[in-house]
Amino acid sequence: MSWDTVFSAANMLALLAWIGLVFLPRKPFVLASALYIGVGLLCAVYTIGLIGLMTGMLNPGGPQVAMDFGSIEGVRGIFASDGGIVVGWVHYLAFDLFVGIWIARDADAKGFSRLLQIPILLATLFAGPLGLGIWLLLREPAARRSGRFE
Repeated sequence: MSWDTVFSAANMLALLAWIGLVFLPRKPFVLASALYIGVGLLCAVYTIGLIGLMTGMLNPGGPQVAMDFGSIEGVRGIFASDGGIVVGWVHYLAFDLFVGIWIARDADAKGFSRLLQIPILLATLFAGPLGLGIWLLLREPAARRSGRFE
């Protein structure tokens, strides 16, 4: 399977999970599917890809990827191949979806309307830390009023 195929499949999986999270009723099945199928499969793809790149198994005849996060050059080296880019992108997809699920559950628990949640979740989908930061700013007053900081 090519890296292009893995990239497309991961994007489709994440998009389907996000569509369910944003637009479907938040039934336990929907949330569990987004978490265990969406995030879970993305984590599996990430893990297989990372191990495959580090061992050279997914890059036969090519160089192994050295895990050097201590310098810009080291990080650039990790992302210097299609495999490195796909593995890095799947990392973002998995974490942003996980954060989106947490925001949705937390917003529901604090009584925020679904209409207010949509732009926050979309910001999380397209720019993870931005959406999370917006949610943290909005949830703080509600958490203080309710006395629930979890």
